[in-house]
Amino acid sequence: MFEGKVTDIFFDLDHTLWDFDQNSALTFKKIFNEQKVEVELEAFLEVYVPANLKFWRLFREDKITKSELRYQRLKSVFDTMGYPVTDDVIHMLSEEYINHLSSFNTLFPNAIEVLEYLKPKYKLHIITNGFQEVQEKKLRNAGIHGYFDQIIDSEMAGAKKPNPVIFNLALDSAGVLPEKSLMIGDSLEADIMGAKSLGFYTLHFNAHKEESHNIAPIIYDLQEIKSLL
Repeated sequence: MFEGKVTDIFFDLDHTLWDFDQNSALTFKKIFNEQKVEVELEAFLEVYVPANLKFWRLFREDKITKSELRYQRLKSVFDTMGYPVTDDVIHMLSEEYINHLSSFNTLFPNAIEVLEYLKPKYKLHIITNGFQEVQEKKLRNAGIHGYFDQIIDSEMAGAKKPNPVIFNLALDSAGVLPEKSLMIGDSLEADIMGAKSLGFYTLHFNAHKEESHNIAPIIYDLQEIKSLL
């Protein structure tokens, strides 16, 4: 589908290559045990996962700050669960979460296989809304940093996907035109529609089992990329 049309492939990181939900769950398990936070992990995650997506959306839309994101996503979950916790403990857990998150390195199935397949044929890059100090560690600890020529994050760009500023910085850094570029990501709004508005080819990795759509081709396993490129 894309073979012969593109020279550069831009990947999102969290929820696309790096299994955020799995690694996040392992991080909470570790810090709750260490800090003696007595909540049932599965019950916590059931509330946390959608809350985290909600607060990231607000952050992406510049409606909350980085520090508010990190505080509110925990505060709101503990409040919903009726678990009494002080602000000091929330701030401490937030810090511990960031400190340990990148030490867990589960990738989505077939991620390495697909990167190995693509690397000799295309230039590969990352465009992420994550925070620079965390994303670099994730890439290095998961052993995939070396696959990518350019790693563009929202702090570096001063803008978050779907803002065209971050996509234009990525294109300029890679030295490529949008019509020779493919964006692969999990977020229909941030990754797919954001890149598509600038003229990228797009491929939606439907990690969240969203409804089918006609905005872009959809894959459910990274291995499907090999049949398209």
